[in-house]
Amino acid sequence: MDFQAGILQDGSPMESLEKQLICPICLEMFSKPVVILPCQHNLCRKCANDVFQAANPYWQSRGSVISGGRFRCPSCRHEVLLDRHGVYGLQRNLLVENIIDIYKQECSSRPLKKGEHPMCKEHEDERINIYCVTCEVPTCSMCKVFGAHKDCEVAPLQTIFQGQKTELNNCISMLVAGNDRIQTIISQLEDSCRSTEENSEAAKQELCTRFDALAALLEEKKVELLQRIARERDDKTGFVQGLISQYKEQLEKSSRLVETAIQAMEETGGAAFLMNAKQLIKTIVEASKGGRLEKIEHGYENMDAFSVSLDHLTKAVCALDFDPVEEDEEYFDGEEEEVEE
Repeated sequence: MDFQAGILQDGSPMESLEKQLICPICLEMFSKPVVILPCQHNLCRKCANDVFQAANPYWQSRGSVISGGRFRCPSCRHEVLLDRHGVYGLQRNLLVENIIDIYKQECSSRPLKKGEHPMCKEHEDERINIYCVTCEVPTCSMCKVFGAHKDCEVAPLQTIFQGQKTELNNCISMLVAGNDRIQTIISQLEDSCRSTEENSEAAKQELCTRFDALAALLEEKKVELLQRIARERDDKTGFVQGLISQYKEQLEKSSRLVETAIQAMEETGGAAFLMNAKQLIKTIVEASKGGRLEKIEHGYENMDAFSVSLDHLTKAVCALDFDPVEEDEEYFDGEEEEVEE
């Protein structure tokens, strides 16, 4: 008896039970069902092995130097990690096997109802039991003998059924394997995006460190040059302040001599005037001759010698750029080759 999905059409509990016993890969009842830990979904052991082999084309069976492997559950896409035994290391689901045995026994004891098997539209009492290879449609024996398919090539329904189911199973395996490869590429792209962000932060940190060091060096140089200007200012102003003190002292002496001379000029007595006039005149002459103090040169106060040209440094800063590096090969070249393999 062929236990396929849809064998019961009356919406009974047995139908609901049957739907729970169908493998999502081959769409038939589980054969040696295995539990995919930890998501607890079930697959036929053969279907699980086909999916695993499609996702791990280079994995070898027992005795291989390659250990372990992985594939994704076709029901929930959860990643399943296997040990060195591969699919044979998965736990058999004995409970599901027992339920399938009970279900088959129950279905075997039930008589088939009309409508449980597809019937021919042209011959209502004939079951569809052959396959027209020419027209690629299921049909009945009467259609082959007397009907529209009498000149067509036909084949047993079960043979075509098994062939197309095998082909569909292979297509599912290819899709699952392709999805796993796409998921791998997505993971690699996500890793690349994450690495790009991390490398960007590191590059920004390094750039800030270098500019901070350059700014610190410029600040240190600025302080050094300012100190040199301050020393030159102190030297010049100190010298000028000394000259000012000398000139003030000479001015004070000269002022006192002027006052003395004016007082002498006010003397009306000739004898009294002559007693001090000669010495006073001599003192004034000597003071005028010996009072020539040092003078500063023209432009002494200029600080032009301490001007700094930063044009070359400004140009160098404006020309700052990242060091040129050889461009890497296109990232996806390797990925495309891997997918082709």
